Amino acid sequence: MKASTFVMVHVGQSTESQRNLIHGIDTLSWGFPEEKPEYRTAQPRFAVLATGASPRVQLTDWLQGTATLYLFQVRGGFYKGEAWHWPDEEAERRLKYPQRFGIEPLAKLENVPLGPEGPLTEAGSDAIRRSGTDRGMGKIIQMPAQRLLELASIPFDTQEPEDVPLDQAPGFTADQVEGTRKPQRRRRGAGYISDPKKRKAIEEHAEDLAIAYYTSEGWSVEKLGKPYDLHCTRGPEERHVEVKGTTGAATSVELTINEVLHARNKNHTVDLYVVSDIKVDTHTDPYTPSGGSISHYTDWEPAEEDLRPRKYEYRLPELKR
Repeated sequence: MKASTFVMVHVGQSTESQRNLIHGIDTLSWGFPEEKPEYRTAQPRFAVLATGASPRVQLTDWLQGTATLYLFQVRGGFYKGEAWHWPDEEAERRLKYPQRFGIEPLAKLENVPLGPEGPLTEAGSDAIRRSGTDRGMGKIIQMPAQRLLELASIPFDTQEPEDVPLDQAPGFTADQVEGTRKPQRRRRGAGYISDPKKRKAIEEHAEDLAIAYYTSEGWSVEKLGKPYDLHCTRGPEERHVEVKGTTGAATSVELTINEVLHARNKNHTVDLYVVSDIKVDTHTDPYTPSGGSISHYTDWEPAEEDLRPRKYEYRLPELKR
């Protein structure tokens, strides 16, 4: 079987660890306290975040246990973040996890055996244990993804198991995180920022950067908001621009059905302008956003395999009377 590069991570059961796990899933980002030499050249395709098993045991005892595994596709590789992103970073006003990467939830797997009867290789399982004794630092390993994908009922090409169709992966949300001291939280969607003032500052900063870019390229820009964010014209040319911003990684963005349909309309030329890793100082009034990394997609049309429906409206059939 083809081996893929994995990041294996142990997440503890403390309130802080569980809160960070919830926030990481919400915002599609994960991070570590420091860079390790292997991160510089690694190009991981998958990540496993494991919780529910104590790592401070011998390997033979570890392999007898079970854990909950959160399986992710890694997006974008490692980068050095500059924004306070996790709750404890915000509270302490400092970067605690600057070595970051984007994560796309694929499946939550419960009560998974950590030994040979499970989907992990011994090296993969032991990497989780070693992560738990090393402050949750990610361990890079080579391991086939097929058994994990099969356990998650995710279809895959045996020749290219890394090309996971997002629309056929079950996924999961942070509401499915289980811990003995799980912090209380409101239901949120992927990438959601709970503070409305912070969310507004992020959105406006991303739009300001997009406007500055298109203006510098000779476009006249009109700010709309709906049905799309920016209307750009340059002589006979016309572009509609969707703008998204986040303090996390450039992994996924939330789209409404109208935004998807609009981007697929052949009568329009649509761009997607994403600003990630935005810094926000919440100790000023109003909040002060700054920085950010740009991901710019011109002539954008979202493909079906890159979309995951989170909710449907179901029209009930009329009952015969």
